[in-house]
Amino acid sequence: MDIEELRTFVEVADAGGISPAALRLGVAKSIVSRRLARLEADLGIQLLSRTTRGAALTEAGATFRDYAARVCAEIDLAKETIVPAGELRGRLRIAAPLTFGPTHFAPVLAEMARRHPQLQIHTCYSDHVVNLITEGYDCAIRVGYLQDSNLIARCVGPVHGATVASPEYIRAHGAPSTPEELLGHEALMQGTEAWYFMDGDKTITVRPQGRFKADNGAALVAAAVAGLGIGWLPDILIQEHLRTGALVAVMTRYPPPPAAAYVVRPPGQNPAKKIRILTELLIEHFDNMPHIARAPLG
Repeated sequence: MDIEELRTFVEVADAGGISPAALRLGVAKSIVSRRLARLEADLGIQLLSRTTRGAALTEAGATFRDYAARVCAEIDLAKETIVPAGELRGRLRIAAPLTFGPTHFAPVLAEMARRHPQLQIHTCYSDHVVNLITEGYDCAIRVGYLQDSNLIARCVGPVHGATVASPEYIRAHGAPSTPEELLGHEALMQGTEAWYFMDGDKTITVRPQGRFKADNGAALVAAAVAGLGIGWLPDILIQEHLRTGALVAVMTRYPPPPAAAYVVRPPGQNPAKKIRILTELLIEHFDNMPHIARAPLG
């Protein structure tokens, strides 16, 4: 039984169809279909029920999927064991945030590629939260507060933030002194998200409103500098504007709770060696970045 056929079957089962599995594997859909056909012929049983919406596991397929996944994982572990120490091969597909991803994370990925010339690194930069399984990513770098999911996350460093506005906005509208007063101001937001603040050990949650929305942090910073409203933004993006006075911190008595950067991956027994090394490089990167530390707000 061919290992690539097993791996292809697991990808189709997890992705829910031939097209997304082909994307994950980096091969044509026709190759995926042929591998599945050969595997089912070898086993003499139907593993997948094809529909117009994708591919659903049969009862036998659901049982076989777990065994096939374990076999593939063991083969991957065996490969990692016998390759020279520290050497990485194959492909690593990463989803990273567009907001400060190209500036703060891209250098780490470039260094990883330099150290491992046999490794292919494919990175997609977007502030859209991708589905790692269906869209075919090995892992993602995410910043902020993680939502509950079945993904496995490893924190690589802290990310602090502040609530800021331009001096022009403050002169025209005043500055809120409490989270509740934010409800009377224009908030610069990604969507309809809640904002969190610390009052000692207590977390306060508010849902502000605003007419300017963007799914990119740099765009929200630009709006804050232009005086369009109050932003709840990471220090990484606003430090220079705080230094020059283009932005001013407000509500400093109620700081946002510390957030973090994470490497997240689909559930599994052990992370691939390439994901472990990426995680270690990011941790080292955060340890050596003094400008990631909290900016002075006074």
